[in-house]
Amino acid sequence: MKRKWETKLKQIEELASHYERKPLSSVYKPRLSRPEEPPSIWKLFHRQTEAFNFVRSCKEDVHVFALEYKVGNGQRIYLVTTYTQLWFYYKFRRNLLHCYEVIPENAVCKLYFDLEFNKLANPEADGKKMVALLIEHVCQALQELYRVNCSAADVCNLDSSTDEKFSRHLIFQLHNVAFKDNIHVGNFVRKILQPAFRLLASEDDDRTPETTGHGCFHFSELPVKHGLSFSTVSLDQGRGEGGTLDSEKPERQWSAEQSGPDLSFLVVKSDSGEKHLFVDLGVYTRNRNFRLYKSSKIGKQAALEIAEDNKFFPRQLKNVSDENQYFLSSLVSNVRFSDTLRILTCEASCQNKQKGVECFSGASTSVETIEGFQCSPYPEVDQFVLSLVTKNGIKGGIRRWNYFFPEELLVYDIYKYRWCENIGRAHKSNNIMILVDLKNEVWYQKCHDPICKAENFKSKCFPIPAEVSLLFLFKEEEDFTTEATVNNETRNLNELSIGASSDADWDNGVDEAYFLEATEDVELAEAAEVSLLSLQSGEDEIPDELIMEAVMSKDELLQE
Repeated sequence: MKRKWETKLKQIEELASHYERKPLSSVYKPRLSRPEEPPSIWKLFHRQTEAFNFVRSCKEDVHVFALEYKVGNGQRIYLVTTYTQLWFYYKFRRNLLHCYEVIPENAVCKLYFDLEFNKLANPEADGKKMVALLIEHVCQALQELYRVNCSAADVCNLDSSTDEKFSRHLIFQLHNVAFKDNIHVGNFVRKILQPAFRLLASEDDDRTPETTGHGCFHFSELPVKHGLSFSTVSLDQGRGEGGTLDSEKPERQWSAEQSGPDLSFLVVKSDSGEKHLFVDLGVYTRNRNFRLYKSSKIGKQAALEIAEDNKFFPRQLKNVSDENQYFLSSLVSNVRFSDTLRILTCEASCQNKQKGVECFSGASTSVETIEGFQCSPYPEVDQFVLSLVTKNGIKGGIRRWNYFFPEELLVYDIYKYRWCENIGRAHKSNNIMILVDLKNEVWYQKCHDPICKAENFKSKCFPIPAEVSLLFLFKEEEDFTTEATVNNETRNLNELSIGASSDADWDNGVDEAYFLEATEDVELAEAAEVSLLSLQSGEDEIPDELIMEAVMSKDELLQE
């Protein structure tokens, strides 16, 4: 017994000596060997919210990705890194096999589709022809509703089909055009598929309104003041006082009852024989996980590859491979701000459940002077912008906002306030934009005036107040959460002190804190053991596999 104890003590002393010479880093950072390789930002989170909070605290251009790591139960962890660094590791396809882009809530994004059907249940279906017909229909709708020209050459067509299932992803690469966010994309897709919904509804009158998709949608080139909920926004047009439509771009009203093209090719059967659409309408939700190019679902072998009938070819860039270009093009939220970018919207305007007709209700707002759209994700920033455009007896307002996730940039389209720093006075008819850079905590002004745009004018940058910076807002949220947690723990301890004893007591915050501490001790012990083996074998760093094992083990313990 004494000999065993002496052996254990010696191992501990060796470990202590090792950690004195080579202490464990507090944050794991991948090691890159060459100076031309990207900076190391590579952080894992168990919760999506924590990942997005970390993104907003970074000055670097980082993004959130989801990684599947458990077969059958959909368990995912969230990775924050840059596009460049992800591709640096991703291209080798060793461990990052089941990755998803997280499409951020409220972020400007591309038009995209998820298509699939069971081949065995639909032996007569020609998947390639169905894809071609759908692309043609979407292009016609974009032209008619928004006057956007596109073709199959503007669609990144990815295939992950198997012998049992036909599966495609379509990501439209529209020139200087994007949608306000993926909720608007979903509204647009439901609208243009109305004829297919009616086919399904004619076979089953008991379908829910959401399934049938009947609705009234309004599209216009610019939103006007009175009662228009469905519109497109163009950042490249001059604006007049009333925000009225240009004469050559009249508003266009689509009714759910108008006749449409034959979309019967979109109706397919499930393996149980039930009819449904070829288009998956479940992918237009907030913070949606959308599978990456070259990735497969966990437990599956079929990765998303360039389809045989793909006609899209990304432009050639120096020192950027074709594969990297396809990867960047396939990212739905990879949309950069520019003065000429047009933002398309498709908002809902009414709801009538009694008649079995569903439209999506127009946006209400708590800020009186904001019209047309909801408040941005940061109401404190909205109020600050409103203070900027209320001066010298002039009360401006926010007509609309757009959020560009890659730059963490909020773009506000202003009305009734036209003062421009470029000319030192107010424009007579063209409105301005206020841009708030949340990463660098500054704001600046641009405008819609053709001369200012030709000069690529951008005002000097001004700091935003500390009380509307992201770090301050997150600090407030963290303090509120911490206070609520402390109050909850105090209440639980008081209940225990008066003799309350039940199963619920084991689920309080105190026990969870101890449990988390215990799991961290387990991870540290595992790391120490492996580190000792590394010391004996001459290795000097923790392998990636151990990091992933520690994350998975912690998650399993928390679930138990």
